[in-house]
Amino acid sequence: LAEQLAWRAAAQLQAAGHAVQVLPLARVAATQLQDSTQALFVLSTFGDGEPPDNARRSARQLLAQLPDLSGLRYGMLALGDHQYAQFCGFGVQIDDWLTRSGAQPVFARIDVDAASVGALRQWQLQLTGLTGIDTDDSVLPAATVMHGWRLLGRTLLNAGSVGGQIWKIRLAPPADVDWQAGDILHIAPRHDAMHASAVLRAHGLDPQQPQLIDGVAKTLLELASERVLPEPGRALQVQDAGLWLSGLPSLPGREYSIASCAADGEVELVVRLVHDAAGRAGLGSGWLALHAPLDGAIAARVHRNPGFHRQPGAPMLLIGNGTGIAGLRSLLREAAHQGEHGHWLLFGERQRAHDFLFADEIIQWQADGHLLRLDQAYSRDVDDGSYVQHRLRAATDQLQAWLARGAVIHVCGSLHGMAEGVDQVLREALGDERVELLLENGRYRRDVY
Repeated sequence: LAEQLAWRAAAQLQAAGHAVQVLPLARVAATQLQDSTQALFVLSTFGDGEPPDNARRSARQLLAQLPDLSGLRYGMLALGDHQYAQFCGFGVQIDDWLTRSGAQPVFARIDVDAASVGALRQWQLQLTGLTGIDTDDSVLPAATVMHGWRLLGRTLLNAGSVGGQIWKIRLAPPADVDWQAGDILHIAPRHDAMHASAVLRAHGLDPQQPQLIDGVAKTLLELASERVLPEPGRALQVQDAGLWLSGLPSLPGREYSIASCAADGEVELVVRLVHDAAGRAGLGSGWLALHAPLDGAIAARVHRNPGFHRQPGAPMLLIGNGTGIAGLRSLLREAAHQGEHGHWLLFGERQRAHDFLFADEIIQWQADGHLLRLDQAYSRDVDDGSYVQHRLRAATDQLQAWLARGAVIHVCGSLHGMAEGVDQVLREALGDERVELLLENGRYRRDVY
């Protein structure tokens, strides 16, 4: 999305007669900024406030300097996700560095939560001020547009596990929407009907009362299911339902790694059902695994994730835990469809008897040679008790051999614990500089959360 937004901004500036150069941050040097009078930055944040993997080393080198940028005027669009503690952390870091270096902001930094259209409209307004060219939402990337996906089915994958239920969710894509293995599906969750109805009734409102919104009639129940709702016990009587609902923020989106490939014809997700302290199902997981009606519509859009796409022709070392099997499975399925075999899967969960997700498929891949090697770690089994990073540490000689023949590492799953542990093992085995080079060259790819 950041790259799409940068190119669209460049096109708008060029249309207004400005000379424009579009560069990835990895190719931006302090001397270039010193020689420039104006710059726009569109920056994504990875994980807890980190730069994207392909910009880690260059960002570190840039931030280690404090050049005189007093001749530079700049604008910044920071992309992030409020689910992470360091929201837009990398954008904030670069913004602070620019101001400490004397650069002058043309407008206040715009922070975007999960491709929020409202924030992106603010960005477009600023571009209009710079170029004099009025635009509307048609200039926003397709990645910001939600579509209706049909819920085809859901299957419990790990009955009896101590780790909580994991569900496979199957969705039919809308016409003319495509995706690639490694991409992510951003969904707009909804409250379950019982909860939304209870809140409305507590406020003295009839859930089935129709309300006209932009010329379309919807029930209060439909409208309330899309909003952040107060707890029923704190309810005051509402006189104007439309005004009250319009003052409530929209529910935040949720993102899930896609577990299928385009040749499958449908999107599959792997979702762990979580509950809050009060026992209520999680917003996204509860909607997908419990409440959304079968054959009903799920509002969603594809989040392109090129940093996790497969490198054709290269063997893959796929490492993940839990629901991280989703992103790894999509890559393996795409490679199988394209006849590219010979990969290594390292997967971990709690109990082998319950949590060997997609076992039949993986065992068949091993028998067929699509998987040359399979390592598993089950932390709650008495005869195992290990994690994937322990399995990787025990196989560092094989790791070196796979990298020597061009393997690409893909890590998918939890950031804290698993991905951090894997990264530590890689740095122990390969050294920091080599790991940073692998990240920068796209041979160490991560989809972690």
